[in-house]
Amino acid sequence: MNKYAKTFLNGIIFENPTLALVLGMCPTLATTTSAINGMSMGLATAFVLLCSNVVISLLKNLIPDKVHIPAYIVIIASFVTMVQLAMQAYLPALYETLGLFIPLIVVNCIVLGRAEAFAAKNSVGLSAIDGLGMGLGFTLSLTVIGAIRELLGTGMIFNTRIYADNYGMLIFVLAPGAFIALAYIMALVQKIIKK
Repeated sequence: MNKYAKTFLNGIIFENPTLALVLGMCPTLATTTSAINGMSMGLATAFVLLCSNVVISLLKNLIPDKVHIPAYIVIIASFVTMVQLAMQAYLPALYETLGLFIPLIVVNCIVLGRAEAFAAKNSVGLSAIDGLGMGLGFTLSLTVIGAIRELLGTGMIFNTRIYADNYGMLIFVLAPGAFIALAYIMALVQKIIKK
């Protein structure tokens, strides 16, 4: 397996930000009340991760060591602002649902961590693959958590009715449901990885 495929798969499976590294728990637990919300938050973060990794990798030799963290935050904040404005203009209902968690992508430890640990030390191509893999891994985990919570809590997935809503378990729509769903998914993934 070449280094590009390995880097891509690390983000999705072995170093999944949510399920393996346990990073970005605030948006994971707060925005996964439905599969659409989880997927949207994941895709917004994936876009920022991919773009910021590429730009930081391009500029890594031009940014002085004394100001590299503030420079990374400015780069990340620029892409977050682009996502926020686009979402506000074209998906206002979704933007209102995700609300405060979109601007908080700027300080998400997944994005800043990958900028510092990977993009600042690797080529543009490898940094892009890392951003894509980590972003898709984050999106996948948020979508699965959201789908499980939505199905068990409301009887729906992606706003499609699967069973009557009076059989839904309210706990999965509430905050404790996020912890329960996340714990079982993490346990399952760890068991699969260890095999």
